[in-house]
Amino acid sequence: MDLSAITVYADGRFQKYADAKVGLLTHGLQYGTGCFEGIRGYWVPEERELFLVLLRDHYERLMISAKILTMTIPKSVEELVDVTVELCLRNRFDCHVYVRPFAYKAAEDVGVRLHNVPDAFAVVPVPFAQYIDGNRCLDVCVSSWRRTDDTMAPPRAKITGLYVNSALAKSEAVQNGFDEAILLSHDGHVAEGSAENIFIVRRGVLYTPDPSQNVLEGVTRRVIMELARDELGVAIVERSIDRGELYAADEVFFTGTAVGICPVASIDRRVIGDGTIGSITQRLRTLYDRIVTGREPRYERWLTRTYLSGGVAVPPVASLQ
Repeated sequence: MDLSAITVYADGRFQKYADAKVGLLTHGLQYGTGCFEGIRGYWVPEERELFLVLLRDHYERLMISAKILTMTIPKSVEELVDVTVELCLRNRFDCHVYVRPFAYKAAEDVGVRLHNVPDAFAVVPVPFAQYIDGNRCLDVCVSSWRRTDDTMAPPRAKITGLYVNSALAKSEAVQNGFDEAILLSHDGHVAEGSAENIFIVRRGVLYTPDPSQNVLEGVTRRVIMELARDELGVAIVERSIDRGELYAADEVFFTGTAVGICPVASIDRRVIGDGTIGSITQRLRTLYDRIVTGREPRYERWLTRTYLSGGVAVPPVASLQ
């Protein structure tokens, strides 16, 4: 993908990706001292509209991550929403997009610390199809790597350096013939996938690891719990989950901004249910897909329209895909 012509927001202004540079010794690159968010935008050709999903929720979480790293985001949540809409307007995307806002320590020197290091902030939008093939169920494994514990680094913050943990688990899984990994917490309970939250269904009840299991408190995780409770009438329990419970589950699925809702076919070569998408997973995925593409008016509050201005749809230029 040639990103050079894409308009980004960096150093307090809109500029081309090719012109936004960081130095080789930038603190955030050398030491992982940064935080980020991932925001999805869904293109609906029939409406000529790009729906940005849960913008404010993502930026509110970014503010918390930045505070943990003693960084300051130079704009308010509402201003960041406006910047993101403006970016998509300037790029005229007519495809699904992924928006990556991030803050990082910007000093170009040698020395591990958080204090007395200037901050920088940027937002980069890119065309995006899918993170995982959502049309099939995944074969996953329990990773030999454990999820980072809160006594080591705060896993509830979306910190760039912590994703080494995820990268190790993901590559281990793929190189061993699986699609994705499940990480356990320090005490052996289920935590999450390499970049997703996890849910299991057992006898009609939906279970997910509680925050004490060092999970990232996902934005999509929260709305899926709300939909399961309010729309499907499914009971939801947040608690520690043992590894063996994964194998006994009727359904297992991942959630995340990038993946949406992704069903699991097997774990450690044990088939989950009958190996196909379960009924609760399917109902949630259908509903979620309708919401993020603007087909459920009751949940329009979760969406930000990009091209609709004054009641007139602004036609995008040719696709960047």
